Amino acid sequence: MLDFTLLGSGGSMPSLKRHFSAALINFQGRKILIDCGEGTQVAMRKLHTGFKSIDLICFTHFHGDHIFGLPGLLSTISKSGRKEPITIIGPHGLNKVINGFLATMSRLPFELQLIEEPRDELYLTIENQLLTISPSRQARNKKIILTNMELDHSLPCLGYSFYIVRRPEFNLEKAMKLGIAKEHWSRLQKGEDVYIGDKLISPGEVLGKERKGIKLSYILDTRPIEGITDFVKGSDLFVCEGTYGSDDDLDKAISNKHMTFREAAELAYKAEVKKLLITHFSPAMEEPGIYAENATDIFKNTIIGYDGFRKKLSYD
Repeated sequence: MLDFTLLGSGGSMPSLKRHFSAALINFQGRKILIDCGEGTQVAMRKLHTGFKSIDLICFTHFHGDHIFGLPGLLSTISKSGRKEPITIIGPHGLNKVINGFLATMSRLPFELQLIEEPRDELYLTIENQLLTISPSRQARNKKIILTNMELDHSLPCLGYSFYIVRRPEFNLEKAMKLGIAKEHWSRLQKGEDVYIGDKLISPGEVLGKERKGIKLSYILDTRPIEGITDFVKGSDLFVCEGTYGSDDDLDKAISNKHMTFREAAELAYKAEVKKLLITHFSPAMEEPGIYAENATDIFKNTIIGYDGFRKKLSYD
């Protein structure tokens, strides 16, 4: 199971109604932060999400409304007693931006591990109660598969997809035929090898077919380019920007490399996602909800986002 919280639904300029872009994924007590606009840690305090257990931060791009909250958040985390490293992922320019921030800050008591322009899938595992990245597709205890795609914005920008792996069913009949005692079942289901006497038993000998996991996709600050549909296909929750609610603002969306509500809904419909969450609203749009029909006419299961929106995603 995965908990998703929208910390900030605003974009571009400060608003009295909305925090800047940020979202939080909570998985088995460990957290992934996506973007960190100014005021993110204030939003986290309001929602009592906690921040000490953030192990991974993913940046879509480096416009201020997505990153200016990072120095303050890191400073606060440094006062929480955290010593373990934090991984930060982002598009081209990540190292330069983060090192620029660090030059203005006191020394952090934890290491920042930077991954700029990740080209391949990343495999997230939980080791020693930390969410860490494994480079190996064969990691037996992988929990999340993280992928990214390049988007179309005025700066290098990445979209992200998080696939929560579900363990295959344990085949009791196979285990009994092999004479495996019940005390070993849990380890095998977790993907570990066990010895029965001098015989090595691998998980594949007692596990059934792969089962569908949970998919969450996050696409902000882009035009609706080719490739997004396949990238977010079948998502249980598709988080997508909708900077402009009115169809009359399409020219602005094209000029500023953003989307309208209708364009976001068209992507959701084509990708056959379960739910669409629209966020990243222009400050000129005081009440995004009045434009909801521009999305729901295309894709019924649309949610107009707001600061503090929470959603639990579970296996089917």
